Amino acid sequence: MDNLMLNVSNIQTFIGQFHILEGVSLEVPKGAITVLLGRNGAGKTTTLKSILGLTPPREGIVEFKGNPIQGKRAYDVAAMGIGYVPEHRAIFSNLSVAENLKIAERKKGDLDKKADFIFELFPDLKRLYKLPGNHLSGGQQQMLAVARALVPDNDLLLIDEPSEGLAPILIQQMMEAIRSLSSKTTVLLVEQNFRMASQLAEYYYIIDDGKSVQHGKMADLVNDTETVHRYLGTAVGALGGKR
Repeated sequence: MDNLMLNVSNIQTFIGQFHILEGVSLEVPKGAITVLLGRNGAGKTTTLKSILGLTPPREGIVEFKGNPIQGKRAYDVAAMGIGYVPEHRAIFSNLSVAENLKIAERKKGDLDKKADFIFELFPDLKRLYKLPGNHLSGGQQQMLAVARALVPDNDLLLIDEPSEGLAPILIQQMMEAIRSLSSKTTVLLVEQNFRMASQLAEYYYIIDDGKSVQHGKMADLVNDTETVHRYLGTAVGALGGKR
């Protein structure tokens, strides 16, 4: 399909001796938000890391904009235009907001070019620009983690659990920010908060025990209570539950 940003076909990923992904396939259309759903330990984060080359799949195909990227180093995959927001934020706590953003530049001038857009999405970061990361609240750190991935020119953003640990009012702010940034870049989202996922994503994939088991339009899944209960269980309606 010409409108695909990402195509993942039957990837098999091991961590040590453990066979984590046993046949994950998904397609991410350009310009849309697609969400990966599943219970704790289903393989969602490993799928993102497999796409990036952080945990390279032993078998299967990963194509970005029609080009195979499996087997490439994570640095080279990122340089092709894939941004990553890991779970647990992973910001540099001793660096200021400004330094965290500056260090994310892929080429000189990236931050200057994106600053207005970033601060429109996350006004707090402009106010806290000179503060070190460890002086930010959890919600502000999450905003910084997302903002950092917006500094370089990325065609695809992989965002892992952006609502984790956030209060409901901050979850709403994060939802609005992701919806806004999706007007400029394609998003593949891992999200345990089903309410947030259902309001953001156009398409969904469910992973269960390391395998892709179902996919389609989110509007259809919202009304399929049997599937939601079977594969997601208590994740339904949760407000930021942990993985």
